[in-house]
Amino acid sequence: MEGRRRTAAVAGLAAAALVAGGGCSTSEAVTTEDGGYASGDGSVVVLAEAERDEPLELAGTTLQGEAVDIADWRGSAVVLNTWYAACGPCGEEAPELAAAAERTAPDGVQFLGVNTRDGAAQGIAFEEQLGIPYPSIQERDGDALLSLRGTLSPASTPTTLVLDEQGRLAARVSGPVDEATLRGLLDEVGPA
Repeated sequence: MEGRRRTAAVAGLAAAALVAGGGCSTSEAVTTEDGGYASGDGSVVVLAEAERDEPLELAGTTLQGEAVDIADWRGSAVVLNTWYAACGPCGEEAPELAAAAERTAPDGVQFLGVNTRDGAAQGIAFEEQLGIPYPSIQERDGDALLSLRGTLSPASTPTTLVLDEQGRLAARVSGPVDEATLRGLLDEVGPA
């Protein structure tokens, strides 16, 4: 359990460093305050239902200026993905996320991007160019990511988080994700 707490602390520090510095997973490593490194290595972590904490709270304004609050999506699995337009791995995984979003929409799965760097115009252009069918919030000040600190904090960009139907963090992919992996995680997390 001590190792898990240390991992959580390092991940929380890395998320804060990402917000400040905006590292991209395959080209940069984030240095934490204790000298550790956190980069997107493709690792997948799934929490058993008994290990999941309280529901996450995350609200913001989409790139199009609309309010969104994931609490409104309780009862549905939710996928959160951190990204920014100049991040190569973010662009590479975007079609996979778009395909997963379209294929899981009939099951009620909700997707939300968390743009960590761009202004609205640049973020919207990225989404339109890559056919992203779901909204993204602008996260340039770091408040939303810091609210996600905990066991499976986003410690690189891109990072994909899967929340169960109760809004609890259930899985994380550190680095780019593909559709098959994401759909497998959604099947594994299943109804809470």
